[in-house]
Amino acid sequence: MVTWWVTEAVPLPVTALLPMVLFPLLSVSTVREASQPYGDPVIFLFMGGFILALGLEKYNLHERVALNLIRLTGTSGNGIILGFMLATALISMWISNTATAVMMLPIASSVTSLLAKEIGQKDHPKFQKFATGLMLAIAYAASIGGIATIIGTPPNVVMVGYMKRFYNLDVSFSNWMIVGIPLMIALLASCYFIITKILYRNGLKAIEGSEQLIHRKLSELGKITKEEKLVMVIFSITCFFWIFRQNINLLIGKNLLDDTTIAMTGGVFMFLLPVNLKESKFILEWKDMKGLPWGILLLFGGGLCLAQGMEDAGLVQIVGNKISQQGAAISLPALTFLLTFISMALTEVMSNVALTTIFVPVVFGIADGFHINPILLAMPVTFAASCAFMMPVSTPPNAILFASGYIRVKEMIKTGLLLNLFSLVIIFIISMTLMKWVYA
Repeated sequence: MVTWWVTEAVPLPVTALLPMVLFPLLSVSTVREASQPYGDPVIFLFMGGFILALGLEKYNLHERVALNLIRLTGTSGNGIILGFMLATALISMWISNTATAVMMLPIASSVTSLLAKEIGQKDHPKFQKFATGLMLAIAYAASIGGIATIIGTPPNVVMVGYMKRFYNLDVSFSNWMIVGIPLMIALLASCYFIITKILYRNGLKAIEGSEQLIHRKLSELGKITKEEKLVMVIFSITCFFWIFRQNINLLIGKNLLDDTTIAMTGGVFMFLLPVNLKESKFILEWKDMKGLPWGILLLFGGGLCLAQGMEDAGLVQIVGNKISQQGAAISLPALTFLLTFISMALTEVMSNVALTTIFVPVVFGIADGFHINPILLAMPVTFAASCAFMMPVSTPPNAILFASGYIRVKEMIKTGLLLNLFSLVIIFIISMTLMKWVYA
Protein backbone atom coordinates (compact mmCIF):
# COMPACT_ATOMS: atom_id res chain seq x y z
CA MET A 1 0.00 0.00 0.00
CA VAL A 2 2.85 2.38 0.82
CA THR A 3 4.45 1.65 -2.57
CA TRP A 4 1.18 2.23 -4.42
CA TRP A 5 0.48 5.45 -2.52
CA VAL A 6 3.98 6.85 -3.09
CA THR A 7 4.08 5.94 -6.80
CA GLU A 8 0.34 6.58 -7.36
CA ALA A 9 0.32 3.38 -9.45
CA VAL A 10 -3.48 3.32 -9.07
CA PRO A 11 -5.83 6.01 -7.70
CA LEU A 12 -5.23 6.58 -3.97
CA PRO A 13 -8.79 5.58 -2.92
CA VAL A 14 -8.45 2.26 -4.79
CA THR A 15 -5.31 1.46 -2.79
CA ALA A 16 -7.25 2.35 0.35
CA LEU A 17 -9.69 -0.50 -0.33
CA LEU A 18 -6.97 -3.19 -0.13
CA PRO A 19 -7.18 -3.82 3.65
CA MET A 20 -10.87 -4.67 3.38
CA VAL A 21 -9.94 -7.33 0.80
CA LEU A 22 -6.60 -8.60 2.08
CA PHE A 23 -6.93 -8.51 5.87
CA PRO A 24 -9.71 -11.14 5.97
CA LEU A 25 -7.89 -13.29 3.35
CA LEU A 26 -4.63 -13.13 5.34
CA SER A 27 -6.44 -13.76 8.66
CA VAL A 28 -5.31 -10.38 10.02
CA SER A 29 -8.93 -9.54 10.91
CA THR A 30 -12.49 -10.52 10.11
CA VAL A 31 -14.49 -8.80 7.37
CA ARG A 32 -16.52 -6.98 10.02
CA GLU A 33 -13.37 -5.71 11.77
CA ALA A 34 -11.76 -4.69 8.48
CA SER A 35 -14.81 -2.75 7.31
CA GLN A 36 -15.49 -0.89 10.57
CA PRO A 37 -12.82 1.84 10.05
CA TYR A 38 -14.50 2.87 6.79
CA GLY A 39 -17.44 4.06 8.89
CA ASP A 40 -15.36 5.76 11.56
CA PRO A 41 -16.93 8.90 13.09
CA VAL A 42 -14.04 11.09 11.92
CA ILE A 43 -14.92 10.23 8.31
CA PHE A 44 -18.42 11.59 8.88
CA LEU A 45 -16.93 14.68 10.53
CA PHE A 46 -15.16 15.40 7.27
CA MET A 47 -18.25 14.48 5.24
CA GLY A 48 -20.26 17.06 7.18
CA GLY A 49 -17.57 19.64 6.46
CA PHE A 50 -17.63 18.71 2.77
CA ILE A 51 -21.43 19.20 2.63
CA LEU A 52 -21.13 22.65 4.24
CA ALA A 53 -18.44 23.50 1.67
CA LEU A 54 -20.76 22.38 -1.16
CA GLY A 55 -23.32 24.91 0.05
CA LEU A 56 -20.73 27.70 0.13
CA GLU A 57 -19.54 26.86 -3.39
CA LYS A 58 -22.98 26.29 -4.95
CA TYR A 59 -24.10 29.86 -4.22
CA ASN A 60 -20.66 31.52 -4.64
CA LEU A 61 -20.68 32.71 -1.04
CA HIS A 62 -16.96 31.96 -0.76
CA GLU A 63 -16.25 34.23 -3.74
CA ARG A 64 -18.26 37.07 -2.19
CA VAL A 65 -16.26 36.74 1.05
CA ALA A 66 -12.98 36.69 -0.87
CA LEU A 67 -13.77 39.77 -2.95
CA ASN A 68 -14.84 41.78 0.09
CA LEU A 69 -11.65 40.87 1.94
CA ILE A 70 -9.49 41.86 -1.05
CA ARG A 71 -11.34 45.17 -1.27
CA LEU A 72 -10.50 45.96 2.37
CA THR A 73 -6.72 45.56 2.06
CA GLY A 74 -6.06 48.29 -0.48
CA THR A 75 -5.02 48.45 -4.12
CA SER A 76 -1.24 48.77 -3.87
CA GLY A 77 0.85 45.83 -5.06
CA ASN A 78 1.52 44.55 -1.55
CA GLY A 79 -2.02 45.37 -0.42
CA ILE A 80 -3.49 43.22 -3.18
CA ILE A 81 -1.13 40.35 -2.33
CA LEU A 82 -2.13 40.61 1.36
CA GLY A 83 -5.82 40.67 0.46
CA PHE A 84 -5.53 37.58 -1.74
CA MET A 85 -3.55 35.75 0.94
CA LEU A 86 -6.07 36.52 3.70
CA ALA A 87 -9.06 35.63 1.52
CA THR A 88 -7.45 32.40 0.31
CA ALA A 89 -6.42 31.28 3.80
CA LEU A 90 -9.80 32.12 5.36
CA ILE A 91 -11.73 30.15 2.74
CA SER A 92 -9.24 27.27 2.78
CA MET A 93 -9.98 26.80 6.50
CA TRP A 94 -13.38 25.43 5.50
CA ILE A 95 -13.29 24.19 1.90
CA SER A 96 -10.68 22.24 -0.05
CA ASN A 97 -7.43 24.05 -0.82
CA THR A 98 -7.75 22.89 -4.44
CA ALA A 99 -11.21 24.46 -4.84
CA THR A 100 -9.96 27.64 -3.17
CA ALA A 101 -7.00 27.91 -5.55
CA VAL A 102 -9.21 27.26 -8.59
CA MET A 103 -11.56 30.04 -7.45
CA MET A 104 -8.84 32.61 -6.72
CA LEU A 105 -6.81 32.07 -9.92
CA PRO A 106 -9.18 33.83 -12.41
CA ILE A 107 -9.61 36.80 -10.02
CA ALA A 108 -5.83 37.08 -9.64
CA SER A 109 -5.36 36.77 -13.41
CA SER A 110 -7.75 39.68 -13.95
CA VAL A 111 -5.78 41.85 -11.54
CA THR A 112 -2.44 41.00 -13.17
CA SER A 113 -3.91 41.79 -16.61
CA LEU A 114 -4.96 45.22 -15.30
CA LEU A 115 -1.45 45.85 -14.07
CA ALA A 116 0.06 44.75 -17.39
CA LYS A 117 -2.11 47.30 -19.20
CA GLU A 118 -1.16 50.08 -16.77
CA ILE A 119 2.58 49.46 -17.00
CA GLY A 120 2.31 48.77 -20.71
CA GLN A 121 4.56 45.76 -20.95
CA LYS A 122 4.45 42.30 -19.44
CA ASP A 123 8.22 42.00 -19.15
CA HIS A 124 8.49 45.06 -16.87
CA PRO A 125 10.45 44.04 -13.71
CA LYS A 126 7.80 45.42 -11.34
CA PHE A 127 5.06 43.51 -13.12
CA GLN A 128 7.06 40.28 -13.13
CA LYS A 129 7.76 40.52 -9.40
CA PHE A 130 4.15 41.38 -8.57
CA ALA A 131 2.64 38.63 -10.74
CA THR A 132 5.04 35.94 -9.50
CA GLY A 133 4.61 37.01 -5.88
CA LEU A 134 0.83 37.08 -6.14
CA MET A 135 0.53 33.62 -7.68
CA LEU A 136 2.96 32.08 -5.17
CA ALA A 137 1.17 33.81 -2.29
CA ILE A 138 -2.19 32.33 -3.32
CA ALA A 139 -0.76 28.82 -3.76
CA TYR A 140 0.93 28.89 -0.35
CA ALA A 141 -1.98 30.55 1.47
CA ALA A 142 -4.32 27.79 0.22
CA SER A 143 -2.15 25.18 1.94
CA ILE A 144 -1.49 27.27 5.06
CA GLY A 145 -5.19 28.06 5.62
CA GLY A 146 -6.10 24.38 5.87
CA ILE A 147 -3.85 23.99 8.92
CA ALA A 148 -6.14 26.07 11.13
CA THR A 149 -9.12 23.69 11.44
CA ILE A 150 -9.63 19.94 11.66
CA ILE A 151 -11.65 19.90 8.43
CA GLY A 152 -9.31 22.33 6.63
CA THR A 153 -7.19 19.63 5.03
CA PRO A 154 -7.30 15.80 4.95
CA PRO A 155 -4.07 15.18 6.97
CA ASN A 156 -5.67 16.87 9.99
CA VAL A 157 -8.63 14.51 9.86
CA VAL A 158 -6.34 11.49 9.47
CA MET A 159 -4.43 12.42 12.63
CA VAL A 160 -7.58 13.09 14.65
CA GLY A 161 -8.98 9.73 13.54
CA TYR A 162 -5.79 7.96 14.59
CA MET A 163 -5.85 9.63 18.02
CA LYS A 164 -9.36 8.31 18.58
CA ARG A 165 -8.59 4.81 17.26
CA PHE A 166 -5.21 4.31 18.95
CA TYR A 167 -5.77 6.13 22.26
CA ASN A 168 -9.53 6.76 22.42
CA LEU A 169 -8.77 10.47 22.76
CA ASP A 170 -10.92 13.21 21.22
CA VAL A 171 -9.09 16.16 19.68
CA SER A 172 -11.73 18.88 19.89
CA PHE A 173 -12.35 21.43 17.16
CA SER A 174 -11.78 24.33 19.56
CA ASN A 175 -8.48 23.02 20.95
CA TRP A 176 -7.20 22.41 17.44
CA MET A 177 -8.05 26.01 16.47
CA ILE A 178 -6.31 27.39 19.57
CA VAL A 179 -3.09 25.94 18.16
CA GLY A 180 -3.93 26.05 14.44
CA ILE A 181 -5.01 29.68 14.06
CA PRO A 182 -1.88 31.24 15.66
CA LEU A 183 0.24 28.86 13.56
CA MET A 184 -1.65 29.85 10.40
CA ILE A 185 -1.19 33.56 11.18
CA ALA A 186 2.54 33.12 11.82
CA LEU A 187 3.03 31.13 8.60
CA LEU A 188 1.02 33.66 6.57
CA ALA A 189 3.07 36.51 8.03
CA SER A 190 6.29 34.69 7.12
CA CYS A 191 5.02 33.99 3.60
CA TYR A 192 4.00 37.64 3.11
CA PHE A 193 7.37 38.86 4.43
CA ILE A 194 9.38 36.49 2.21
CA ILE A 195 7.43 37.39 -0.93
CA THR A 196 7.00 41.15 -0.52
CA LYS A 197 10.11 42.12 1.45
CA ILE A 198 12.82 39.64 0.41
CA LEU A 199 12.33 37.93 -2.96
CA TYR A 200 9.68 39.87 -4.94
CA ARG A 201 9.66 43.51 -3.82
CA ASN A 202 7.42 45.13 -6.45
CA GLY A 203 7.28 48.73 -5.13
CA LEU A 204 3.88 49.29 -6.78
CA LYS A 205 1.57 51.98 -5.47
CA ALA A 206 -2.20 51.92 -6.00
CA ILE A 207 -3.02 50.00 -9.18
CA GLU A 208 -5.46 51.98 -11.27
CA GLY A 209 -8.57 50.03 -12.14
CA SER A 210 -8.13 47.26 -9.57
CA GLU A 211 -10.74 48.71 -7.21
CA GLN A 212 -13.21 49.02 -10.08
CA LEU A 213 -12.49 45.41 -11.06
CA ILE A 214 -13.34 44.15 -7.56
CA HIS A 215 -16.51 46.28 -7.50
CA ARG A 216 -17.49 44.94 -10.92
CA LYS A 217 -17.03 41.33 -9.86
CA LEU A 218 -19.07 41.99 -6.70
CA SER A 219 -21.82 43.65 -8.74
CA GLU A 220 -21.86 40.60 -11.04
CA LEU A 221 -22.65 38.50 -7.98
CA GLY A 222 -25.55 40.88 -7.27
CA LYS A 223 -27.14 41.44 -3.88
CA ILE A 224 -26.75 38.73 -1.32
CA THR A 225 -29.45 36.15 -1.96
CA LYS A 226 -31.76 34.27 0.36
CA GLU A 227 -29.83 31.09 -0.38
CA GLU A 228 -26.55 32.70 0.63
CA LYS A 229 -28.07 34.00 3.86
CA LEU A 230 -29.38 30.54 4.77
CA VAL A 231 -26.01 28.92 4.01
CA MET A 232 -24.27 31.55 6.14
CA VAL A 233 -26.69 30.95 9.02
CA ILE A 234 -26.13 27.17 8.98
CA PHE A 235 -22.38 27.58 8.56
CA SER A 236 -22.14 30.12 11.42
CA ILE A 237 -24.25 28.03 13.81
CA THR A 238 -22.19 24.92 13.02
CA CYS A 239 -18.93 26.79 13.67
CA PHE A 240 -20.36 28.17 16.93
CA PHE A 241 -21.14 24.69 18.23
CA TRP A 242 -17.76 23.36 17.06
CA ILE A 243 -15.92 26.11 18.93
CA PHE A 244 -18.00 26.06 22.12
CA ARG A 245 -18.88 22.34 22.24
CA GLN A 246 -16.95 21.64 25.42
CA ASN A 247 -18.48 24.62 27.22
CA ILE A 248 -22.00 23.54 26.20
CA ASN A 249 -21.36 19.97 27.38
CA LEU A 250 -20.14 21.29 30.75
CA LEU A 251 -23.22 23.51 31.00
CA ILE A 252 -25.70 20.67 30.39
CA GLY A 253 -23.73 18.27 32.58
CA LYS A 254 -23.10 15.48 30.05
CA ASN A 255 -21.06 14.79 26.94
CA LEU A 256 -23.97 15.18 24.54
CA LEU A 257 -22.29 16.94 21.61
CA ASP A 258 -19.26 15.89 19.62
CA ASP A 259 -17.70 17.39 16.48
CA THR A 260 -19.03 14.67 14.18
CA THR A 261 -22.63 15.09 15.37
CA ILE A 262 -22.36 18.86 14.90
CA ALA A 263 -20.87 18.49 11.40
CA MET A 264 -23.51 16.04 10.22
CA THR A 265 -26.32 18.14 11.74
CA GLY A 266 -25.08 21.15 9.76
CA GLY A 267 -24.82 18.99 6.64
CA VAL A 268 -28.32 17.54 7.04
CA PHE A 269 -29.85 21.01 7.51
CA MET A 270 -28.49 21.94 4.07
CA PHE A 271 -31.06 19.49 2.70
CA LEU A 272 -33.86 20.47 5.11
CA LEU A 273 -34.05 24.26 4.83
CA PRO A 274 -36.19 25.33 1.85
CA VAL A 275 -35.35 28.29 -0.37
CA ASN A 276 -38.62 27.96 -2.27
CA LEU A 277 -41.26 25.85 -0.53
CA LYS A 278 -43.74 26.02 -3.40
CA GLU A 279 -41.25 24.53 -5.82
CA SER A 280 -39.85 22.15 -3.15
CA LYS A 281 -36.41 23.68 -3.66
CA PHE A 282 -33.89 23.31 -0.84
CA ILE A 283 -30.39 24.70 -0.27
CA LEU A 284 -28.80 21.46 -1.47
CA GLU A 285 -30.28 18.62 -3.49
CA TRP A 286 -28.93 15.10 -3.60
CA LYS A 287 -27.53 15.62 -7.11
CA ASP A 288 -25.18 18.23 -5.60
CA MET A 289 -23.50 15.38 -3.69
CA LYS A 290 -21.85 14.34 -6.95
CA GLY A 291 -19.35 17.08 -6.16
CA LEU A 292 -18.44 15.58 -2.80
CA PRO A 293 -14.95 13.99 -2.88
CA TRP A 294 -15.98 10.47 -1.96
CA GLY A 295 -12.51 9.16 -2.77
CA ILE A 296 -11.02 11.12 0.14
CA LEU A 297 -13.47 9.45 2.54
CA LEU A 298 -12.45 6.00 1.26
CA LEU A 299 -8.83 7.03 1.65
CA PHE A 300 -9.39 7.86 5.31
CA GLY A 301 -11.11 4.52 5.88
CA GLY A 302 -8.27 2.59 4.26
CA GLY A 303 -5.70 4.50 6.27
CA LEU A 304 -7.52 3.83 9.54
CA CYS A 305 -7.89 0.15 8.66
CA LEU A 306 -4.19 -0.16 7.78
CA ALA A 307 -3.21 1.60 11.01
CA GLN A 308 -5.43 -0.73 13.03
CA GLY A 309 -3.80 -3.74 11.38
CA MET A 310 -0.32 -2.37 12.15
CA GLU A 311 -1.36 -1.81 15.76
CA ASP A 312 -2.90 -5.28 16.16
CA ALA A 313 0.14 -6.96 14.59
CA GLY A 314 2.51 -5.05 16.89
CA LEU A 315 4.44 -3.35 14.07
CA VAL A 316 3.96 0.15 15.48
CA GLN A 317 5.25 -0.91 18.91
CA ILE A 318 8.27 -2.68 17.36
CA VAL A 319 9.28 0.44 15.40
CA GLY A 320 8.77 2.67 18.44
CA ASN A 321 10.78 0.41 20.75
CA LYS A 322 13.63 0.04 18.25
CA ILE A 323 13.94 3.80 17.77
CA SER A 324 13.66 4.53 21.50
CA GLN A 325 16.40 1.97 22.23
CA GLN A 326 18.69 3.47 19.59
CA GLY A 327 18.22 7.01 20.86
CA ALA A 328 17.49 6.63 24.55
CA ALA A 329 19.06 10.00 25.37
CA ILE A 330 17.21 12.05 22.75
CA SER A 331 15.11 14.91 24.15
CA LEU A 332 11.52 15.84 23.25
CA PRO A 333 12.60 19.07 21.45
CA ALA A 334 15.19 17.21 19.36
CA LEU A 335 12.73 14.41 18.54
CA THR A 336 10.00 16.91 17.60
CA PHE A 337 12.35 18.87 15.35
CA LEU A 338 13.66 15.73 13.64
CA LEU A 339 10.24 14.19 12.94
CA THR A 340 8.85 17.54 11.74
CA PHE A 341 11.79 17.93 9.37
CA ILE A 342 11.30 14.41 7.98
CA SER A 343 7.59 15.03 7.41
CA MET A 344 8.29 18.37 5.71
CA ALA A 345 10.87 16.79 3.41
CA LEU A 346 8.68 13.82 2.45
CA THR A 347 5.58 15.92 1.73
CA GLU A 348 7.41 17.55 -1.20
CA VAL A 349 7.54 14.24 -3.06
CA MET A 350 4.39 12.41 -1.97
CA SER A 351 0.72 13.06 -1.18
CA ASN A 352 0.26 14.72 2.21
CA VAL A 353 -2.67 12.40 2.96
CA ALA A 354 -0.62 9.31 2.15
CA LEU A 355 2.26 10.69 4.20
CA THR A 356 0.20 11.21 7.35
CA THR A 357 -1.57 7.88 6.85
CA ILE A 358 1.77 6.05 6.76
CA PHE A 359 3.90 8.17 9.10
CA VAL A 360 1.61 9.11 12.00
CA PRO A 361 1.22 5.51 13.30
CA VAL A 362 5.02 5.24 13.30
CA VAL A 363 5.20 8.52 15.23
CA PHE A 364 2.73 7.06 17.75
CA GLY A 365 5.02 4.07 18.18
CA ILE A 366 7.98 6.40 18.78
CA ALA A 367 5.96 8.44 21.29
CA ASP A 368 4.99 5.28 23.18
CA GLY A 369 8.61 4.10 23.17
CA PHE A 370 9.76 7.37 24.70
CA HIS A 371 6.68 7.64 26.98
CA ILE A 372 5.71 10.97 25.42
CA ASN A 373 2.18 12.35 24.93
CA PRO A 374 1.59 11.20 21.30
CA ILE A 375 -0.17 14.37 20.21
CA LEU A 376 2.96 16.43 20.97
CA LEU A 377 4.77 14.54 18.19
CA ALA A 378 1.89 13.73 15.83
CA MET A 379 0.50 17.26 15.58
CA PRO A 380 3.76 18.93 14.41
CA VAL A 381 4.26 16.10 11.91
CA THR A 382 0.72 16.65 10.60
CA PHE A 383 1.22 20.42 10.33
CA ALA A 384 4.49 19.85 8.46
CA ALA A 385 2.70 17.57 5.97
CA SER A 386 0.75 20.64 4.76
CA CYS A 387 3.95 22.60 4.10
CA ALA A 388 4.52 21.38 0.53
CA PHE A 389 5.85 24.61 -0.98
CA MET A 390 8.78 23.73 -3.24
CA MET A 391 7.47 21.90 -6.31
CA PRO A 392 4.48 22.34 -8.67
CA VAL A 393 3.63 18.65 -8.18
CA SER A 394 3.88 18.82 -4.37
CA THR A 395 0.25 19.83 -3.89
CA PRO A 396 -2.69 20.79 -6.18
CA PRO A 397 -2.67 24.56 -5.34
CA ASN A 398 0.98 24.74 -6.43
CA ALA A 399 0.12 23.03 -9.73
CA ILE A 400 -2.93 25.22 -10.34
CA LEU A 401 -1.11 28.52 -9.78
CA PHE A 402 1.97 27.28 -11.65
CA ALA A 403 -0.33 26.81 -14.66
CA SER A 404 -0.94 30.59 -14.66
CA GLY A 405 2.38 30.94 -16.51
CA TYR A 406 3.75 33.58 -14.13
CA ILE A 407 5.86 31.17 -12.03
CA ARG A 408 9.02 29.34 -13.04
CA VAL A 409 10.05 26.12 -11.32
CA LYS A 410 13.28 27.57 -9.94
CA GLU A 411 11.33 30.48 -8.42
CA MET A 412 8.94 28.11 -6.67
CA ILE A 413 11.83 25.99 -5.39
CA LYS A 414 13.71 29.05 -4.10
CA THR A 415 10.67 30.60 -2.42
CA GLY A 416 9.38 27.25 -1.14
CA LEU A 417 12.72 26.32 0.39
CA LEU A 418 12.93 29.59 2.30
CA LEU A 419 9.31 29.29 3.44
CA ASN A 420 9.94 25.69 4.52
CA LEU A 421 12.83 26.82 6.73
CA PHE A 422 10.64 29.51 8.33
CA SER A 423 7.81 26.98 8.72
CA LEU A 424 10.06 24.41 10.38
CA VAL A 425 11.16 26.93 13.01
CA ILE A 426 7.62 28.28 13.57
CA ILE A 427 6.05 24.81 13.92
CA PHE A 428 8.82 23.85 16.35
CA ILE A 429 8.28 26.97 18.49
CA ILE A 430 4.49 26.48 18.53
CA SER A 431 5.00 22.81 19.46
CA MET A 432 7.26 23.67 22.39
CA THR A 433 5.00 26.44 23.74
CA LEU A 434 1.33 26.76 22.81
CA MET A 435 0.81 23.09 21.93
CA LYS A 436 2.30 21.89 25.22
CA TRP A 437 0.10 24.35 27.10
CA VAL A 438 -3.10 23.20 25.35
CA TYR A 439 -2.39 19.45 25.41
CA ALA A 440 -0.30 19.09 28.58
